[in-house]
Amino acid sequence: MKIDLHCHTKISDNSYTIQDVLLLAKKNRVSHLAITDHDTTLGLESAIKLGNELGITVIPGIEISAYDFKHDTRAHILGLYIKPGHEAIEVLCQPLVEKRNEASYQMVKKLIAAGYDITWKKVQSFAEGGTGVYKQHIMHALLEKGYTDRIYGELYKKIFFRGNETQKPGIGFVPIKYINAIDAIRAIRVAGGIPVLAHPGQFNNFEAAKEWAEIGLEGIEVKHPLHSEQDEAQAREIAETYNLVQTGGSDFHGFYGDSQTTIGSVSMEMEHLKILEKRKEEISMRIGI
Repeated sequence: MKIDLHCHTKISDNSYTIQDVLLLAKKNRVSHLAITDHDTTLGLESAIKLGNELGITVIPGIEISAYDFKHDTRAHILGLYIKPGHEAIEVLCQPLVEKRNEASYQMVKKLIAAGYDITWKKVQSFAEGGTGVYKQHIMHALLEKGYTDRIYGELYKKIFFRGNETQKPGIGFVPIKYINAIDAIRAIRVAGGIPVLAHPGQFNNFEAAKEWAEIGLEGIEVKHPLHSEQDEAQAREIAETYNLVQTGGSDFHGFYGDSQTTIGSVSMEMEHLKILEKRKEEISMRIGI
């Protein structure tokens, strides 16, 4: 059996519904699956129930879209075993969910003004059943119109490029202020969860992981589709040095994924899951959840 501790659903930016995700997990012999949608716990309770019916242990989670202001880079913080709907998570994340959807609306307006034949209504249709529109939904509309043949590619880079000292931002770029990573770590702990630094190799968060271990970070994602062998080795070394739980998962996004992975394609060993469960019990006893 496989243990996948990082997976999304249509609630955020996966093309698969919760039911689709869990049926695929069953097919792929996944025994434990953490559902970690971006900035929301919506749908977790129904996922747990359906998981029980299918013989899959669903670990309630979240992936908070955060920012490391000290090192001036993005950072994603996973929260595993959080309490769905906890006030600490809702207060922190709901404003970001709303800001992201509004930013997406402004992006679509910019693209329409630039001559792209898409509509906000059509883009929204791809996000139906979720918390709002993501860039992937905008790209889906552009793909359907024949402007590109993939979600991630040159057009994605051209439209959403953030800009730098030598180049202007892309025509569809709209900035979003993300959550402070330290606030994300603390909120996850208050909600009874295990804060885990997701894919540190993607945003080069290795130095920050060492610092955050002292303020409440409990784990680091070692195995991830975007991690090189060097990234994995560095993450494992930090975990061993700073007593962080090692995790890993497919980061499955369905059609909207930027890597050719499926649920269970990245699996953790049972020994690490046992350590994670023990850490969860310690936190729950500490805060009374």
